[in-house]
Amino acid sequence: MDSLLKQFAQTSQLGANGAYVEDLYEQYLVAPDSVGPKWQQYFDGLKGREAGDVPHSVVIEQIAEAGRLAARGLLGGATGGDERERNVGRLITAYRSRGHLGARLDPLGLTPPVNPPDLELGFHHLGQSDLGDEFSTGGVAGQSRMTLRDLLARLQATYTGSIGAEFMHLFEADQRLWLYQRLEAAGGRYNLDAAARKRTLERLTAAEGLERHLHTKYVGQKRFSLEGGDALIPLMDTVIRNAGSVGVKDVIIGMAHRGRLNVLVNTLGKNPRKLFDEFEGKFDHDEHAVAGDVKYHMGFSADVATPGGPVHLALAFNPSHLEIVDPVVAGSVRSRQERRGDSARKQVMPILVHGDSAFAGQGVVMELFQMSQARGFRVGGTLHVVINNQVGFTTSERQDARSTLYCTDVAKMVGAPVLHVNGDDPEAVAFVAELAFDFRQAFGKDVVID
Repeated sequence: MDSLLKQFAQTSQLGANGAYVEDLYEQYLVAPDSVGPKWQQYFDGLKGREAGDVPHSVVIEQIAEAGRLAARGLLGGATGGDERERNVGRLITAYRSRGHLGARLDPLGLTPPVNPPDLELGFHHLGQSDLGDEFSTGGVAGQSRMTLRDLLARLQATYTGSIGAEFMHLFEADQRLWLYQRLEAAGGRYNLDAAARKRTLERLTAAEGLERHLHTKYVGQKRFSLEGGDALIPLMDTVIRNAGSVGVKDVIIGMAHRGRLNVLVNTLGKNPRKLFDEFEGKFDHDEHAVAGDVKYHMGFSADVATPGGPVHLALAFNPSHLEIVDPVVAGSVRSRQERRGDSARKQVMPILVHGDSAFAGQGVVMELFQMSQARGFRVGGTLHVVINNQVGFTTSERQDARSTLYCTDVAKMVGAPVLHVNGDDPEAVAFVAELAFDFRQAFGKDVVID
């Protein structure tokens, strides 16, 4: 035994039996008599007890317990104030990430807000007693500190009002920062001046007036009404006027049937008399034409005045094959950019107007997104507008129409921000239109308005 212990003392304690020896040593430190006399003699020679050695198992257990407490947000080592600050930070992140689930987006009330639990104070170990206390906000609405009451009100107004913003999936931190700073600065107040409100009302009135006239005079004729999506007209007006003010020369539009006649008249300026003649079968054909086409396939182009100068608008001709016009528009935009020498891709921009079911269901939409940042095909970002009437031909239940929460989820695969907005809040629609256009110009990426 003596020779064995002598040999053992001269070998490393890091071998396969190291754990066994460690356990014996721990027992020795607690109670020397708990190990055999030979081991006691060996450990006495190490003089560990005299040097103040303590069992490691106690330290290891304390570390493990601290980890368990930290995971539950109950770590006692931090002050209560520090922990509450972290909880407030988690609350802010929850609203930025998932506030859209609690937004009031549906004018019809068919899909009520989800109101996820992580938007509640209690989920983050905060309560009514904390509302009057000030916390660091990380710069929400440009303020470094706010009371929890004011902060919560700002987050709710920003993210659970008429706008539901999805942007935390974006890869680039600067783009996320840009979006939440713009959204939180507004805080649900869109601050349209009197002139902008009046113009929005005029555009809505024009859209509604045309639909009523067509419905009254041409009963039963196909027209793919814009009713319910009337806010598309002030949205387009906002984008085009803003585009003209920063030097955009051409806006190329692609869209299917829904709302097309209204866009032709109220956005591109087609003479209503010509549209009425088409309804009545009076319009002139080309001399060599042997057949016409339905009026909601017709393209059009015109120069429109904006505060920054004229902008050329072109609405691409469209077949009945939903979304197939999308890459045609992208190709037209790219060719115009090449012709203009527009390497920054800021003078010519595309707008694609989709239906909700077609956007989710047609494969060409995904293909176009996949090409959107490829060097040979990119156009500096497309502004996608989804007219979401919550009906796909005859299918009105979401669980029958698609497998995703939103019809726009396909856009997230390329890190495109998605801005859901209640169409019955025209001021919110105008704000989102300006935000989306500015994002496209700043970052050269696709952006979606639902």
